[in-house]
Amino acid sequence: MPTRKTKKLTIKDVARILEVSTATVSNAFNRPDQLSEALRERILTECKKLGYVGPSAAGRYLRTGRSGVVGVVLTDSLAYSMSDYVASHFLAGLAEVFDEAHLNMLLLSARDMDQSGRQRQHESMVDGYIAYGMITSDGRTYEHLLRQQKRLIVVDNLIEGYPAINVDNRGAAYEIARYALKEKPQNLGILGLRVTSFPRISRLTEEDIDSAPESISIDRLNGYFDAIKEAGIELPLDRIWNIPLNTHRWAYQAAREALNTVPRPDLLLCMSDVIAMATLQTALQMGLRVPEDLRIVGFDGIPEAQNLHPTITTVQQHSVEKGRRAARMFLEADNNQNLVLPTELLIGESCP
Repeated sequence: MPTRKTKKLTIKDVARILEVSTATVSNAFNRPDQLSEALRERILTECKKLGYVGPSAAGRYLRTGRSGVVGVVLTDSLAYSMSDYVASHFLAGLAEVFDEAHLNMLLLSARDMDQSGRQRQHESMVDGYIAYGMITSDGRTYEHLLRQQKRLIVVDNLIEGYPAINVDNRGAAYEIARYALKEKPQNLGILGLRVTSFPRISRLTEEDIDSAPESISIDRLNGYFDAIKEAGIELPLDRIWNIPLNTHRWAYQAAREALNTVPRPDLLLCMSDVIAMATLQTALQMGLRVPEDLRIVGFDGIPEAQNLHPTITTVQQHSVEKGRRAARMFLEADNNQNLVLPTELLIGESCP
C-alpha cells in the first residue's frame, strides 16, 4: 500500500510550532549574532528533531532579491588560481571577511564566462561580483559583467566609474630595480611574466611591446624601464624573456635558457618570486654563486622566498589584506573609492 507523502515544513510551520517569529528562525540559521546562544541552540535542536534544515536559499532570494552569494571572477582556471600563491591568498582574505558576514563565494573563471550562456544560471543567483585581475584582453568579460548592473569591485585593474583596489606595480618595480641597479650590472636580464599572450617562453620584440595591452606585467616592465633609463643602461629587448605561466616548471626553463646565453646575465629582474626561486635553483645547479656571480630580485613577497638560502630580495605585496579590503568594499555599498595599497621592499641575500 503506497504511503502518503509528508508535507515539507516551511519556515512559517516551524515558527508556529516553536512559538517564535519567522525572523527568529531565519536568524538562527543565517544571522547567529542576532540571537542569544541559548535561544539559537534551542531553535537549532528543535529544528533538527523536526527534520527542518533551514530556510530555502531560493526562497530567500525571491523574497529579498539577495542570495547571500558573491561571484568572484578569476582571470585563470580555478585549478591554477587555487595553486597560485598570490591568487589563493587573495581568496583567503575574501573568505575571512565573507565568513564573518555569513556570505558565500561562487568562484567563476573568466575563460568560461567568455563562452556565451555557460554561466547564466549561476549569474542569476549572485548579488554582485569581485573581478580579480585583467580578466580578458579584449574586454568581453567586463562588458558582460557591466551589463548585469550589479555591484562590481575591480581588483588589479581599473574600470572607470567602479571601485577598485590595486598596488602601484609600476612604482614598486621601479623601486626594486633602482635598488638592484645601484651596483651597475655588466649584463642585465629580465624574466617577465605574461608580457605577451604567446603560450611559450620567448624573447620580446619591439612589436610585442608596442602591441601589448595594459596589464600588471606591462606596469612592472615599465617600472623596470624607468629605473634602467635613469641608470643610463642599455637593455636590448632580446635580453627580456616572457614566461606564459607563473609556475616553477616554466620559470625553471626560462631561467636555464637565460643563464646559458652569452654573455651570461649577472643581474636578473624577475616579475614574481616563483620565477626568482626557480632562477636561484637553476643558478646553484649550474655552480653559480648568488649574489657573487648572479644577483636576483623577485616580486610578491611570498614566505617560501624568505625561507630559502640565500633569501630573495623582493617586493612585498599583501595579498590576504588585498582580499580583506575587496570584501569590505563589496559590503559597503556606498564605498566607491579607488584604493592603492602599499608595498614594501624586502632586502634579502640574493641582492644585498
